[in-house]
Amino acid sequence: MKHILLFFLLYNILYADKENTLILSKPFDSVLYAVTQNYDDTISAIGYSNQYKQGSSSRTYTSAFEYLADASQNKYGKKSYLVTLKQNGKVKYERFANINDFNEAVAILKTPQNGYFIGGYTFNGSLLLAKLDPLGHTLFVRKFGTKNYDRMNNLIPLSDGGVLAVGSSTTSRDTYDPMFRTGLGLNDIFLTRFDKNGRMLWSKKYGTQYDDRGIDAVEAYDGSIVVIASTTYDKHHDVTLMRIGENGNKIWLNHFQLDILIQPKKIIRLHDNNFLAVLSQQSNVGKKQIRLIKFDLQKNVLIDNTIHTYYESEINDIKEYANSTLIGVGQTKDRYNTDALVMVLDNKLEMICQNHFGAKNVDLFNGVTILRNSDAIAVGLTIPNNSQVKKMYIAKLRSNCLAIPFKTQTQKIQKSLHVNLYKALQKTFSKEIAQKKIMIKKDLSITLIDPKLLFHVGVYHLNKNQKKFLKQLSEKLIPFLEQYRQKIQGLEIIGHTSSEWDHSPFDKGYKNNMQLSLKRAYSVVSYLFDIQDTKTKKFLTKLLKASGYSYAKRIIKNNREDKKHSRRIVIKIIPR
Repeated sequence: MKHILLFFLLYNILYADKENTLILSKPFDSVLYAVTQNYDDTISAIGYSNQYKQGSSSRTYTSAFEYLADASQNKYGKKSYLVTLKQNGKVKYERFANINDFNEAVAILKTPQNGYFIGGYTFNGSLLLAKLDPLGHTLFVRKFGTKNYDRMNNLIPLSDGGVLAVGSSTTSRDTYDPMFRTGLGLNDIFLTRFDKNGRMLWSKKYGTQYDDRGIDAVEAYDGSIVVIASTTYDKHHDVTLMRIGENGNKIWLNHFQLDILIQPKKIIRLHDNNFLAVLSQQSNVGKKQIRLIKFDLQKNVLIDNTIHTYYESEINDIKEYANSTLIGVGQTKDRYNTDALVMVLDNKLEMICQNHFGAKNVDLFNGVTILRNSDAIAVGLTIPNNSQVKKMYIAKLRSNCLAIPFKTQTQKIQKSLHVNLYKALQKTFSKEIAQKKIMIKKDLSITLIDPKLLFHVGVYHLNKNQKKFLKQLSEKLIPFLEQYRQKIQGLEIIGHTSSEWDHSPFDKGYKNNMQLSLKRAYSVVSYLFDIQDTKTKKFLTKLLKASGYSYAKRIIKNNREDKKHSRRIVIKIIPR
């Protein structure tokens, strides 16, 4: 019996899931590196796609040099590529970067205006920062770097709305180079900071006499920045951790010299303001394994755990859920095949589950993002069997390591479920709808619209009218949730604000309104929770979720902001 159970366990772990994933094909190599969720719940991913002239040319070249001059205009070859997907997995739009020499994009970040910051590098070794509007059109491009060959590995967001480019630069031996610091080796860590408008604030190099490469970085709660890098010499691959101030000056440096080959992959800041470094280390038998190190701002190691898996495994990206569990994505491989890897870990960095995705040949994930409904999207590449062409690979994931279709159920079943819940909500709250106290939309959101139930400017505490109504609302809502508990996975309380904030600068006003919207949501969650009995409280802990949109979804009437009705609370039912 034990052997039978072991067989089924190994079968479930080792056989890759090739269903419920999405493949985007181009004629030539295409790869996705990073992904983000937009404010309208669409998904945008960034990477590259090779573009070559197909068919006969309409132009006759008189010499090879004339052809090379035409080819150098970046009409063809590897080009930065942005794709946006609807919630059902269909392509909404795609963009190729019309930027001379733009070779490969490696990172994508959202802006408060629903646009993007894109980071990448060129074929000839320059670095690029581009800002795009919500439809992927270029607003500006900043080309930067040294006169040597530079490479970007990541672009990280900063609390002031700016970004930090992390990468490496071939070492300069010119003492007149103002960015030369300490490096005399093959490469140095290269960091560049920009403000929200794309203005370069500083650009600095750091390193030893060996080969140093900046891999990733993250901003600490105090505004300092923690950088993870690799240092290579002889047969050693070591890990360097460095903390710098907002101006780029070093605060501390930790260099881990180990007897085994080790490669840093990622660093993130956790909800408790500590940090997690993701490493790939080689075991005694030469197999790559995942190593996770949690440490604090003073360099103290809190947890150091190696994940031992049957096959060679690496994590390329990792994100933290609201409950402090983590989802990591990467690849796992045996002698003949590479599969995309998904792994979920608890807050002690112990593995909860893992899953493999793909068919024969090569599949891997490069990036992951957690969606607002707690699902996740992973992106990467796949090389189908009997093919040499890389294709874009996308999966929608649950926190149990399983993939789900982009159409989580068939469209008919999903539509029927929404319609049934929508009709049931309307019937349950028909009196409140008739009294124009609430509005219920087909997305199962309940919006408080009675002027007496709205917030005043800058206020998040509940008044008597709001408390009285929420109590009455909960007396119908709780039984509704219990009745349909098999069809409902969550109850989200969403805070909203109007756009004004004492004529503050844009970034300050946006962040202050974000904080205010979260406080409004928390006030409602707290009140609804506190007035319930113990049994109901335990039931609600599995459903309740609070979020805030700042003024991103303010009410517009006649092309003008309705500030009064924008200061509202929305209660949204999330179906399974």
